[in-house]
Amino acid sequence: MKPKIFIDGEHGTTGLQIRALLAERSDLEIISIPTERRKETAARGEFLNAADVAILCLPDDAAKESVSLIANDTTKVIDASTAHRVAEGWAYGFAEMDKDQAKAIASAKRVANPGCWPQGPIATLRPLVTSGLLPADFPITVNGISGYSGGGRPMIEDYVAKGEEASEFLPYGLTLRHKHVPELRAYARLSHDPIMQPAVGNFAQGMITVVPLQLGSLDHVPTGAELHAAIADHFAAIKGGVVEVAPYAHSERMPEINPEVYNGTNRMKVYVFANDKRAQALLLAVYDNLGKGASGAAVQNMDLMLGL
Repeated sequence: MKPKIFIDGEHGTTGLQIRALLAERSDLEIISIPTERRKETAARGEFLNAADVAILCLPDDAAKESVSLIANDTTKVIDASTAHRVAEGWAYGFAEMDKDQAKAIASAKRVANPGCWPQGPIATLRPLVTSGLLPADFPITVNGISGYSGGGRPMIEDYVAKGEEASEFLPYGLTLRHKHVPELRAYARLSHDPIMQPAVGNFAQGMITVVPLQLGSLDHVPTGAELHAAIADHFAAIKGGVVEVAPYAHSERMPEINPEVYNGTNRMKVYVFANDKRAQALLLAVYDNLGKGASGAAVQNMDLMLGL
């Protein structure tokens, strides 16, 4: 019998992407609420309880309501909202975060799909904090750029309408209350809140995250090679992961570091650059904000939870 998959919120940006990724899958049965019943809470409850895996592509409050509608102990849940990312009893759905994280996801009944922005910084920072090269209280700043699809339907419609007149580089999160800060702090193992200063570019999807490091205040100032080795060793220990670490290199610019290069895939590539004389480094991650950053991660987590 094929596992039944219900996407609650299948007509939103992430839901549509998940439907597209699953369209050619013959090993699953996708169940959907009939159009005429879509706004009925009872219908949502019916389909949530009929599913083997329910993927929630909803605002936070609606996601919490969906979880409350599940009256059985068999439906597994992947929540793509921010509602449960640091909640007790929920596994964090970044399979490469630790060598045992994929197993934790596979055995979980409740998985919080990561946000797009935290995954790159977590991928680069967590190995450094875990290895002791960076202290947990190190001051962290995250910059970067993502495609406008990360802003959901209103931003997509706005950018499409403006076309070439849309902003090429639009900083946001200027109140320093970015919704992804709690999960970044928790899973990068930081002891206080980092600064997140993201930006949107005039392209549909894809992203680059950048973590600049001023290392001179540390008792032991790690070299770029040491930072790279710690990150490379972390991901080398993870079997079947989709995160690649680029070779350590000194380069003024690299054309391959393009926010759109992994669009349509679930891949992530991590880079380390450093100037040891200045005790400075940059940690970069390149991935698709709708792939590894959202729908691709949800499908990866679904496969783990179903043992596929």
